[in-house]
Amino acid sequence: MERKPFRRAREPKEFDDVVVSINRVSKTVKGGRRMRFSALVVVGDHKGRVGFGMGKAAEVPDAIKKATEAANKNVIRVQLVEDNRTVPHTAVGRHGASSVMVKPAAPGTGVIAGGAVRSILELAGISDVLSKVIGSRTPVNVVRATIDALQSMRTVEQVAKIRDKKVAEIR
Repeated sequence: MERKPFRRAREPKEFDDVVVSINRVSKTVKGGRRMRFSALVVVGDHKGRVGFGMGKAAEVPDAIKKATEAANKNVIRVQLVEDNRTVPHTAVGRHGASSVMVKPAAPGTGVIAGGAVRSILELAGISDVLSKVIGSRTPVNVVRATIDALQSMRTVEQVAKIRDKKVAEIR
């Protein structure tokens, strides 16, 4: 008699995920405070696709699961240059009181970024980049500002196409 495997083999995940922050939130009701958890998760495939999501639940694992599902639905493509090593140009993303500057760096520099910005840039597959958070360092706003900066990136070819010019004319 042939045995069935105890567990089904899982297919490899499309995205890696990183929990950026978990926050305990409370709602005051007649009987006291009702505690819940809010999770902020960033997902990426290390090949130029990255997204983020938020989830709220009574338990931490449930909040993380909800946030991961939301992040998978909210994925963007990041423009990378030089064999997907760095970003095409300097960009500043803003959200609320947070601003994030993302700047291309020389080969071998590494990811010079802190906290939430670092996790997004690494999951996007960027290996050499400089960044600076200006203003509020609230994780949610920093993540949104970083995504804004990455979405505003344009390669030389894209700009040439928009302007109806050849790449040689721009350089």
